[in-house]
Amino acid sequence: MFSNNLVAFIIALACFVVLIPNLGSAQADKVKNSMAALKAETGKLGAPAVQSNELHFGKSKVSAELVDAVVKKHGGAATLFAKNGDQYVRVVTTVKKEDGTSAVGTALDTNSPAIAKLNNGEPYYGDVKVFSKTYDAGYEPIKDASGAIIGAYFVGYPK
Repeated sequence: MFSNNLVAFIIALACFVVLIPNLGSAQADKVKNSMAALKAETGKLGAPAVQSNELHFGKSKVSAELVDAVVKKHGGAATLFAKNGDQYVRVVTTVKKEDGTSAVGTALDTNSPAIAKLNNGEPYYGDVKVFSKTYDAGYEPIKDASGAIIGAYFVGYPK
């Protein structure tokens, strides 16, 4: 009887050890797939640029429909940020503030681990806290034709 319980315990432990990293990997894959989709959708519109202090892709000013379509297809949350001085401001987003209203017009938290990476022109993938929710997230810089950082892409899945 004891040996049967020990064998069952070892099998259960082995399953746990094998499955948990795969669940995290699946979530990371979702983030990367959603990021690729968001970048592909904006890329269809043309090159990113700031015109009259507004974020554009090609001749199109970014719109909520763009992030909504990616979230509808892939789930999670999505945002496009415009860089304004040393801040990244949400210009279109599916993220909601704690009170349930849209987070459009709010800045990326200055304590976010993504800021230093974005400012260096690098992506950030990992856990972030956005309006009291923890997300498995990805941020990538948006660069104009000259290579200047003009904004950021965000996708995330609540944990």
